[in-house]
This record gives sequence, structure tokens and C-alpha cells, in this order.
Amino acid sequence: MAKKLTPMMEQYQKVKDQYPDAFLFYRLGDFYELFNDDAVKGAQLLELTLTTRNHSAKNPIPMCGVPHRAVDNYVDVLIDKGYKVAICEQMEDPKKAKGMVKRAVTRLITPGTQMDLNGEQARSNNYLAALQQRDNQYNLAYTDLSTGELKTTSLTTNDAVLNELINLQTKEIVVDDSVSDDIKNQLTKRNILQSHQPTILKNSEISYLSQDLDNDGEKAVVALLVSYLLTTQKRSLAHLQKAVAYQPSSFMKIDHYSKTNLELTTNMRSGKRQGTLAWLLDETKTAMGSRLLKRWLDRPLIDANQITARQDKVQELLDHYFERNTLQQELIKVYDLERLAGRVAYGSVNGRDLIQLKTSLQQVPKIRYVLDTLDSPVFADLEKRLDPLDDIAGLIEQAIVDDPPISVTEGGVIKDHYNEQLDQYRDAMNNGKQWIADLQAHERQVTGVNNLKIGYNHVFGYYIEVTKVNLDKIPRDRYERKQTLVNAERFSTPELKEKEALILGAQEKSTALEYDLFVKVREQVKKEIKRLQVLASALSELDVLQSFAVVSEDYHFVRPKMNNGHVLKIKDGRHPVVEKFMGHQEYVPNDVMMDKSTDILLITGPNMSGKSTYMRQLALTAIMAQMGCFVPAKSAELPIFDQIFTRIGAADDLISGESTFMVEMMEANNALLHATDRSLILFDEIGRGTATYDGMALAQAIIEYVHKHVRAKTLFSTHYHELTALEGTLPRLKNVHVGATEKNGELVFLHKVSAGPADKSYGIHVAKLAGMPEPLLKRADNILKSLEGKQVKLPNVEGDQSSKPVQEHELAKQTVSEPQQPTQPVVESNGQLELFATPKRHKMSSTDQQIIKQLKELNLMGMTPMEVMNQLYRWQQKLK
Repeated sequence: MAKKLTPMMEQYQKVKDQYPDAFLFYRLGDFYELFNDDAVKGAQLLELTLTTRNHSAKNPIPMCGVPHRAVDNYVDVLIDKGYKVAICEQMEDPKKAKGMVKRAVTRLITPGTQMDLNGEQARSNNYLAALQQRDNQYNLAYTDLSTGELKTTSLTTNDAVLNELINLQTKEIVVDDSVSDDIKNQLTKRNILQSHQPTILKNSEISYLSQDLDNDGEKAVVALLVSYLLTTQKRSLAHLQKAVAYQPSSFMKIDHYSKTNLELTTNMRSGKRQGTLAWLLDETKTAMGSRLLKRWLDRPLIDANQITARQDKVQELLDHYFERNTLQQELIKVYDLERLAGRVAYGSVNGRDLIQLKTSLQQVPKIRYVLDTLDSPVFADLEKRLDPLDDIAGLIEQAIVDDPPISVTEGGVIKDHYNEQLDQYRDAMNNGKQWIADLQAHERQVTGVNNLKIGYNHVFGYYIEVTKVNLDKIPRDRYERKQTLVNAERFSTPELKEKEALILGAQEKSTALEYDLFVKVREQVKKEIKRLQVLASALSELDVLQSFAVVSEDYHFVRPKMNNGHVLKIKDGRHPVVEKFMGHQEYVPNDVMMDKSTDILLITGPNMSGKSTYMRQLALTAIMAQMGCFVPAKSAELPIFDQIFTRIGAADDLISGESTFMVEMMEANNALLHATDRSLILFDEIGRGTATYDGMALAQAIIEYVHKHVRAKTLFSTHYHELTALEGTLPRLKNVHVGATEKNGELVFLHKVSAGPADKSYGIHVAKLAGMPEPLLKRADNILKSLEGKQVKLPNVEGDQSSKPVQEHELAKQTVSEPQQPTQPVVESNGQLELFATPKRHKMSSTDQQIIKQLKELNLMGMTPMEVMNQLYRWQQKLK
């Protein structure tokens, strides 16, 4: 038999049943309470004391609560952990309610709909996405509810969808049944919360937001996203901007692997922003400027005219130091207009927010004056958008006090003389308080009790307080006892009661009228949200441009020349982030010269010499240039790249369960499949994750494939010195090396890139720097010397018949023939010690023989790198 619930718990359960996947914060007086499983889990997550309701019952109900004034802090903790929170409010005054107080959920807060973001979070967007699948096409929409940004696009592959979502750093996505299980599983692996919207609403707001879209699929996914917002937020979305369709191909494409490798926004070691390109470039003065800078970093331009337009503005600001300094001083006083507009639309704005809005608007005329002083046509489009909204600033100035309280319901928000009726109430209250003061003085004189006082509290109203030692002095015929304290008694008089009614009546009416007046001001501001968002966009853009000018001056960046051809000439280029840590005087700059006759630079040199830094600095320079920023070099001319691909560093992909080598091959394959002759590819040590022959074969085949089929600008670093011979057979490949020298037996890195291959490998020297034991180092040196002169000749380039190549089956003979049990360490023929070699078997199994036969017949040079990898994988599985 089911346990009978109390009326209150019955009401609670009905609400909870509507939000089974959310923590329900149920308002009871001054607290929000959690019950049952919510309480048990919530107490653990929020570190609250778990109590019970109905202690005497056989099965008491678990319960915990938080003060209503501090609820936001507790909600933020749950949202940051990936949970949803439903806020259930009292919908009527408990004093006036008949029976149970009516309650209802006023909004559902989720990771993707969090509005109040503070600290470092305020400088980042919080995107909620929606996804639908139609035929072989995915339609994606996303919004930042706090700013009103709304975008949509169409994508064709699972990888493209995941790449877009990871780049957006979305925490929540709305999906329907059209989305494949494969995509849903990938989202789950990446801890992206999936929410379902059962029905798509049809209303004028959705139609308005999607009216500029031509694609029906994009209209549908916008409708899904906005329907979810309307269902969960239960309030106006007036600040949402019309949906804008975009194509990822309209910007430089950088997949999330490359963004991670290049540390554009997140430091791979610390997981923080410090040490990233975003950290270096961000000298913005506003939170909205900082967010825009990150969006520009995520989507560099590929249109030459747009790049030039940004560069012109940066140049103008760079050339006018004093005007730029004045501009910065005014921008510092500008608050986050995008999110202020969101709070206005939401109805959550308070008096202090409106003062911030007024202060921000008051800076706009000063900012316009600075641009007028520059007298440059490059800022004409920006100036048109710098609307100071004088009407709104004037309204707030007239209505709202300069230092309002946080609460908008307890009075003290509206200025004197703004409303005649309010002034009358205040006059009555002030006169009443003066009357109270006069009464206190009078009673002291009449009774002779000098410490008699008249006070007020919410429970007993106004009272006369007399200490017990003076009770014999009070007139008993006029004083009526109200309350007894330890050392005093409290009384009232007929006159005091009468005045109390007048004062409290005026106070209550004054507070109610103030709130009504505040709401009217807020609604007037709300009507101008679109104008406010246009202004915010212009100020954000100006903020990022001045930031570019500041860093360009501080770090000696130069304006790059952009071309639509294939010429890349960087003189004394630097890695901007590394240089900031090292200092300008210590950093060794390097040239990158790749004209029309050069597509590939093959980079050799010892570990720790700076090969990876050299490669990364080229990518960062290209990204900065196409953002419109100046670049770290003495001079620079670059082509406009459509995509950047990187394979730098070695790390397992724990999310998808792939090994380091598999990740390496997948990233390399992604570049080979999608790069064009207008792309930039950075390959660092391709092939090192497998056996030497496999690795060298793959590395050579990849270089040849890029040279013959892709023709992208490519930097390829390697420790396979044999590959440097490719310069003689691949006409658009050039060798460069990072220099190092020996002094008194010690290795000295020069960090300077020069033409030609490295003269030798310095692996043993690097091992010495790492502190390896001296006997080990001596043994390694002896082994190396014994192997010198025994290098395997590099197989011929595909299609080159100038000399007989070393066939793959000949290499195989060296590793699978059947000699006597070796007594010395197995050493590969390129001079590298095979640390984990196993003794060769006297008798091969039938599987071994089959694989050897297939290997002998394999046309290695006629296969793509991916085909080679797949064949190796199949053999590996057979040998397990």
C-alpha cells in the first residue's frame, strides 16, 4: 500500500514528476528545500547537512536546504558539474493564501542556459547547441542565451559536427530522434549533456528569429533550439538576435586537434588560458571584447578585403598612441552591454545593472569623439553603429538613484521628484518618522525616563521600550504592554498605533509604487534591446582592434602583406608566446622562405633544438595575420590559407580509446584527405610511433603524397635522416635544419634554422642532458660507432627508376630470417637500438609464413599511407 503524502509533499511530487532529470529547488519561506533522492545527492554535491522531514515517521523523508538569498551560488555548483536545476517559486503571498501556497517552476537552469557568469567565465561564451539530421545532412544551431547570439549551419559528416561542437566548447546540446546513435555516443563520451525537446513550438517569435534563413533544415533546427529555450526558461527571449547562417568554409578551418596542438585557447600542460595565443593577444578592456577576440581566433578570415579592412584599423590605432590611450580609458568604463541586454529581456536586471548601463552609454559620445579626432575613413562603418542611446541614458539618469540597493522590491531605487505620488508617500513617511522622533522626546520629558526609546520591528511594529528599573515612572493609563524582554518592557499608546498605521501604509504603498515605476523603466529599456546590441557589437570590435594595436606595439609586430598566390616569406619570425616568456633579447628569430617553387620544408635536427617551436610559430603567424592582427616578424608576406592541419606532439586519445600511433595516423590522414594547395600542414615526427621500417616507409610515402597530390605548404620535421635524400628527387622539397654544435663534449643548441640537412643525430647528447647513467651513455656511444657506415639506402621515390631501390621484402629478410639465437643486443640497420627485441624463432608458424608471403608480394609504393597502416593493422591482429 502506497504511503499517503501530506498535501505539501503531494504538491512537491507533482512538480518533481515534470522535471525528473533536474534537481528541484522547492521554495519554503526563506529557503529552497530538496527532498528524497535530490536531497541525498544534493547534500553530497553541495556539502550540506542532510536531515529528514517527519522524524517520527517510519520512513522519514530525506531533506536539505539552502537560503534563498544564496541560492545562485549553490545552483552554479550543480550547473558546473553538468546537472540541471528547476527553480520552484511561491506564486502568492503565504499570508494571503487560502490553503496550500501555489507554487510553480519559474525556470529551468541547465549548463547551456546559465545566464549569470562571473569572473573568468564572463570573458567566454556559454553556448547551447541543437542538432537534427536530415538524409545525409546535419543541421546545427547554437546560441549564447546570455548575449542573444544565434547562428546556424549545415554539415555533412559526423567529424564535422563533432569538430564544430568541440570548437564551440558547448556543454549542452538539444537533440531529437533524427540524430544517429553514433553521434549521441560521441557526445556522451565527451560529457556533453544531451537534452530532448519533445515538440517544436509554433509561434511568432520563432518565425521572426528564422525569417532570414533560406535553408528549411536550418529553419527547423533553429525552431528546435528556440522551442527548448521557451519551454525551459518560461520568459521573454526578446534579446535573441535573428538567426544568421554561416558556412565553416567561409573562414580558415582549424580542426579541434590542431587548435589543441597549437594551444590557441588552452594550455595543454595546465589546462588554463595562460600561455596560449588568446592570453597573449587579449589586451581588451571589456568582457564582450574578450569574447569577440576568441571568436575571431576560432574563425580567422579568408577574404582578403576583410583582412585588409581590419589591418587598416589596427594600423590607424597603432599610429595614434594618445588617441588610443584615451580610447582605452573610456572602454574601461564600459560594462558588459551584451549580457546587460540579456538580463533586461529576462526581467532579472536590477537598479545597479541599469546604472552600469547608463555609465556605459555615457562613454559612447567620448569614444565617438576619439574616432572623429582620428579623421580616418576606415572607422566610418564603426562610427555609424556607435549609437549613444541618449534617450535610455537620460531615462535612467532621471529615474534611478546613483547607488541603488541590490533588491528592486524593497524601495530606495527611484529618485526623488521622478514621480509626484511617490514623493507624497515619502513625505508622509518622513513626516511620520519626525513625529516619532518628537514623540520620543516628549515621552522622555513627561515620564522622566531619559533612556526611553521608540523602535520598530517587522513583528510588533512601532513600540515604546522602557527598562525595568524605570517601570514605576510610566503612566499605566496610556501605556499598553506589547512585549516583555529580559531587562525591559515594550508598550504602545493609542496615538502611536494611529501614526503607525499611517506610516506603514505610506511605506507599503511607496515600496509597491517604486517597484511598478522600476518595471516601467526596465520595459522601456527592453524596447531598445536591438539598438543596444548593435552598439555592443561595435564597441566589442573596437575593443579587439585596440587590443591588436597594443600587442603589436608592445611586442614589435609588423603588418603582414597578404597574397592570393603561394608565396610565403617571413623574415626573423618568432613564436609570440614563447618569446613573451623568454624575453625579446633571448629569443632566436628564424626565417621561413617558401616561394612558388617550394611546397615542403623537411626539417632535421636534435630533440629540444626548436623544430616544433619553428613549426608552431608559422601556424600562429598565419592565424594572427588572418585575424587582422600584426605578426611577430621583421617582415612577412603570406598566402591566405584556407585550412591548417597539425600533427604535433604525442598523446593517446583516451576518449575514443585510440593509441598514440592511431591518433597520429588519423590526424595525418585527415590532412591528406582534406588539405588543398591553399592549406598549411605541419607534420612533426610522423612515423615514430611504430617500428623503424614502418615509420620510415610511412613518412616517405606521406611526403611523396603531399608533394604529388596535395601540394600544400608543408613543414615536415623528422629524425629519419635518410629522408633528406628526397631533396634530390622531389623538386619542390627543400631541406632545412636546426643547428646545434659540440663544445668540450657538451651539446649547445643554436635554435637557428639553416638550409640543408642536419649533419648528424644528437640523441645520445640529449640523453646525457636528461641525466642518464654514464655507463649507459658510453655503451650507446660504442654501439653507434659500430653502426656508422651501415645505413640502409633509402627506397626510391615513387616513379623514379634512376637506381634500384631497397625492396620492402629485403628489409623483411633482415628481421624475419632464421639465424642462430643472437647473443648481442638486436640493433636495427639504421643505427637505432631496438630496446624490446625478442629472440628470433627457429620455426615459423603457418600464419607467419602467410604474412611473409603477403609482405613479399606487397606493392608498397603503390599504396596510400592509410592503406599501408590498415594492412599493418590486419597483420598485427593475426599475430595476436
